[in-house]
Amino acid sequence: MHVPDGFIDAPTSVATGAVAAAAVAVSLRGARRELDERTAPLAGLVAAFIFAVQMLNFPVAAGTSGHLLGGALAAILVGPYTGVLCVSVVLLMQGILFADGGLTALGVNITNMAVVTTVIAYGLFRGLVKLLPRTRRSVTVASFVAALISVPAAALSFTLMYAIGGTTDVSIGKVAGAMVGVHILIGIGEAAITALTVGAVVAVRPDLVYGARDLRQRLQLRVNGALVDVPASDGALDGARTAPVAARTSRRALWISGLVTSLVLAGFVSFYASADPDGLEKVAADNGIDKKAEEHDSADSPLADYGVKDVDDARLSGGLAGVIGVGVTVVAGSAVFWAVRRRRANEDVSLVSTSV
Repeated sequence: MHVPDGFIDAPTSVATGAVAAAAVAVSLRGARRELDERTAPLAGLVAAFIFAVQMLNFPVAAGTSGHLLGGALAAILVGPYTGVLCVSVVLLMQGILFADGGLTALGVNITNMAVVTTVIAYGLFRGLVKLLPRTRRSVTVASFVAALISVPAAALSFTLMYAIGGTTDVSIGKVAGAMVGVHILIGIGEAAITALTVGAVVAVRPDLVYGARDLRQRLQLRVNGALVDVPASDGALDGARTAPVAARTSRRALWISGLVTSLVLAGFVSFYASADPDGLEKVAADNGIDKKAEEHDSADSPLADYGVKDVDDARLSGGLAGVIGVGVTVVAGSAVFWAVRRRRANEDVSLVSTSV
């Protein structure tokens, strides 16, 4: 759903740019409450993982493909404010380095792919977690549903923007029907990827998953040689007194394995991704909207179109571009999140000094 330059007129692009800038500003402030010394490195890794998985287009219908948007995944793993920043970092790297998504349309893309998906997904996720039994499985199920709904929600958001500032005379009803229809199918793929990833992390380090931060193990006492559940208390998952879940792997091991997975996906698996146009590209081509697409300002980038300039071998070129993209994204994302974390630490020190 990377909108190129030319689909949306200048006034609407400026307006969505202002909305995106405000959302990023609010998220920078809100992320201070979500990030700590444990989760700041994970946030940079989440951004890199989203970049890598977005290179893996999967077929959803005849001649159409889709890819992860990532808002739901980021929000559940590292928090909604940090999630907005994760996806925004990815979109910025893609637009500047890879000519993917227009630069004047950056506000449109951040609003659709970072803000709308994150807000819708996390709100729905929290609601479902409160309604479902408080178990790890419920976290995974809620992740699936939230991610599924977030994709057509983003498609509706684009349709609204197109109704306001579209540059071609196409029936909005026709655009809405096509966009929502294909993105429901894409949402199924998004949901599967999100649920699998969240479930995998919850299984080994639930304490690092923002959406499962209240997940605890049932606390038991040994009475006359037998283990007995401690009486229930309000607010605990599974309705019992709880204790922190023991970590099955270290943070460093989790971070390294996540980075290696991202590099493998972007550097090798991406070569086998579907070459069919994604949902927005297909709808634009079918309705003549693509005729308004403008040449990207970064079209001459040495990494444009996810290939390395002057490298003739397609597999090697795409693989190198993917590896470089993951590396740049994890560095840029980690720098942002550590800066936000440091700002919070400085504020905490100032508050302590003032109180003393």
